[in-house]
Amino acid sequence: MRIPDAGRLRRLHDVHGQSPWLDNLRRGWITSGHLAALRDAGVRGLTSNPSIFQKAIAGSSDYDEQFASLVRDGADAATGYWALVSRDIDAALDVFAPVHEASGGEDGWVSLEVDPDLAHDASGTLRAARGLAARIDRPNLMIKVPATREALPAIRTLVAEGCSINVTLIFGVERYRAVAEAYLAGLEDLAQRDPARVPRVGGVASFFVSRVDTEVDRRLEAIGGPALGLRGLAAVAQARLAYAAWAEIFAGPRWHALARRGARVQRPLWASTSTKNPAYPDTRYVDALIGPSTVNTLPDATLEAFADHGTLARTIDADPAGAAADWARIADAGVDLAAVSEVLEREGVLAFQKSFVELLDALKARAADLPRP
Repeated sequence: MRIPDAGRLRRLHDVHGQSPWLDNLRRGWITSGHLAALRDAGVRGLTSNPSIFQKAIAGSSDYDEQFASLVRDGADAATGYWALVSRDIDAALDVFAPVHEASGGEDGWVSLEVDPDLAHDASGTLRAARGLAARIDRPNLMIKVPATREALPAIRTLVAEGCSINVTLIFGVERYRAVAEAYLAGLEDLAQRDPARVPRVGGVASFFVSRVDTEVDRRLEAIGGPALGLRGLAAVAQARLAYAAWAEIFAGPRWHALARRGARVQRPLWASTSTKNPAYPDTRYVDALIGPSTVNTLPDATLEAFADHGTLARTIDADPAGAAADWARIADAGVDLAAVSEVLEREGVLAFQKSFVELLDALKARAADLPRP
């Protein structure tokens, strides 16, 4: 990945209030200084997930020396995985610590996801998140927790314990409202228990965008006829509706009571913003979702594309009535939008679980090939 020109990325934040984060991490980028160069070019944070680490570790020799040492010390594949990942995350936290400090805690966050096999296990998610937070005890670490129904109580508990959370795999506005409620309730619990810690808690709610168009377009094509004219509208419309919900939730007496204690808003984060359909512009899910108090976490190619030719304008709340109308037209055409959210959540969890299993299998094979002492 080349280092992009800093102009658009910096104006995206400084003029329009959106923070560009990178949705990728490789050890070679850390050791070579590439990640620091991306930071200096305007990248203000970083997200990771099991699929990212699967590609980084299985597709590189950068981890071989550490992994061999871990195996010699008796580590199994899973223990080795978390040790490899923890080193990368800790180094990335160092890279972005200056951004965290300079922004007063707004940015400079680095996200690490809990074991995806725990997506429907509230107590397991809670234990895993606590363990990662204790293992990597850094002020700019965000623990990623999935937005499944089962995990919602864990999100509230973790926030109440002062943990900064990136709630991931959100595919619907109704679920987003439940995520925001868990965040607010957790802050209220923390304000009662330890008010001094409230200002140190950060949070984002990660809405997966492009996958919505992929699934809705597939359904519209099956319906055919006039429904074909609605392709490509769902993802942007839903994200804009989510932003409208955010503006409503983080306002009024309940929020202001927390804000007076120094609480930070849980910013909407647009994830999965690469364009899956080649017929759509490569910056579609950046250009159309720009606005204050938001984050866009960008894969390599999308980051480069936006830095090169993205359109800088406040778009996220430019036409809320139009977003609502597009969403209603898609439903009226016969698309079960609640089912779309459920399918995408299930597929998202399974995709991360698959990457995790594939990586553990690759590490087991790598361990078996190591020479024995």
